[in-house]
Amino acid sequence: MNYKPDIPMLYVPKDSLILVVDDTTTNLEIIFDVLTTVGFEVTTEHDGERALKQAEYLLPDLILLDVMMPGIDGFETCKRLKQNSATCDIPVIFMTANSDTDSKVKGLNIGAVDYITKPFHEEELLARIKTHLQLRNLTKTLEKRVSERTAALSRALKDLQDSQLQLVQTEKMSALGQLVAGVAHEINNPVGFIHGNLGHASVYFQDMVNIISLYQQYYPHPVPEIQEEIAAIDLKYMLADLPNLISSMKEGVQRIRNISTSLRTFSRSDSDRKVYCNIHDGIDSTIMILKHRLKASEDRPDIQVIKDYDNLPELECFIGQLNQVFMNLLANAIDALEESNVGRTYIEIEANPNQVLIQTSLSEDKNHILIRIQDNGVGMSTDVQQKIFDHLFTTKPVGQGTGLGLSIAHQIVVEKHEGTLEVNSTLGQGSEFIIKLPI
Repeated sequence: MNYKPDIPMLYVPKDSLILVVDDTTTNLEIIFDVLTTVGFEVTTEHDGERALKQAEYLLPDLILLDVMMPGIDGFETCKRLKQNSATCDIPVIFMTANSDTDSKVKGLNIGAVDYITKPFHEEELLARIKTHLQLRNLTKTLEKRVSERTAALSRALKDLQDSQLQLVQTEKMSALGQLVAGVAHEINNPVGFIHGNLGHASVYFQDMVNIISLYQQYYPHPVPEIQEEIAAIDLKYMLADLPNLISSMKEGVQRIRNISTSLRTFSRSDSDRKVYCNIHDGIDSTIMILKHRLKASEDRPDIQVIKDYDNLPELECFIGQLNQVFMNLLANAIDALEESNVGRTYIEIEANPNQVLIQTSLSEDKNHILIRIQDNGVGMSTDVQQKIFDHLFTTKPVGQGTGLGLSIAHQIVVEKHEGTLEVNSTLGQGSEFIIKLPI
């Protein structure tokens, strides 16, 4: 047809595509000419089934849909368009010769945005199309802005959470460092005094033993009063046991010194740059601090810690922060083991003992250090594994967990050291955390 309506050109959104669906060829030709004349891209279909396929394939900006058609009518076609997630937001304008109110209400309830009554006027048709295209463009623009704002807010929230974690971690390490420094200062002087004097005490005691031996050699028969006192204090046993007593005191003092050293190693203040450190020292200091939780109790045998250390080079790192990672992972492993013991007898636990395996090794390419911390505790479900490093996520009862430990550990490994922290777990069999740090 060469029908060209004499109407002014109106603004058409760029690349606007309109799908026209009508079973009458004449109607399609008239509408096609009207719309293409003002700049729209137009595609046509004669029935609802083909229109559905075309709509999903082309995703037009607007659909003009005849109500009365063979096969599936316009109402059913519109209903299916709105049920399809790919086409549900495309505006649909019904075209019908039937202008009764019930039909209009039915179409609008299905999801149509407007009605055009046949025979239509070109100006009205174009005005309604323009209005709904502009509304759709405004909706898209609004949705885009909302999406961008949501993404910006999400990034801001993540940055805030990261900052909170950093503040919590920094404050925790600072407070712990100050505490340890104070405790170490108060302990080191008296412990050093005792440790030094025990050596002198041992020498003095040996001198006294020698003098007593000489007295017994040259005065084998002391007066009755001295014999009574010797019997009362059991001099022979005392002389035999006192060396053991002094040795035990030396061992106890040395243990206190080791604990103090482990505390200082664990809470070592990090500078603003990385330093070279032995990873094994940090792990060992953490185990020493947690030793009270590993000891046997009346409910269970001791938790076995199996260390399988490789020969590793020193790692340039923030060792104080990595020690905090080791603390969180080992403490969580102990918690998992304690939970797995619920309902089991001492003998049952002894038959299948609680174990924590710590392995260190070099990666195959020799460019990374791998640290594996594995337990045979309760394990985790797949759902929990996906959330385990999330901010404030915890599986522990209220008051027993903050949900910060593993998220801080993940931040330290990934962001501070450009490494990875992964978890493998099977419910009921245990968990394994794998730290991968670049050398």
